Amino acid sequence: MERKKGQRYSKEFRQQAVERMRECDNIVRLARELGVCRRALYNWRDRFDETNPAPARSRELLLRKQILRLKRLLANKTVEVDFFRHALQRVGARRHQKLSSGDNASMTR
Repeated sequence: MERKKGQRYSKEFRQQAVERMRECDNIVRLARELGVCRRALYNWRDRFDETNPAPARSRELLLRKQILRLKRLLANKTVEVDFFRHALQRVGARRHQKLSSGDNASMTR
């Protein structure tokens, strides 16, 4: 897995590096061992995955997209709940102001 200075990495070298990267727990150490930039490993992995999508990888991608979609929905619902909670507090405050000023309530309980 060696290369001469100024020479591009072979396809086999890049594939082996990506395979080792998937099993490795320390990418920085692997990059130093191979004598390549850490970012190059990630670039190779991304290119390799685009050309050869594994079923597990595509399932992972689908799940990540679904998680992002659900996070957006949750964020929107949280904004809606906050809006309505604030509006309800304002209505309640106005109701208390009217009752304390001696006016009749618009609704009786």
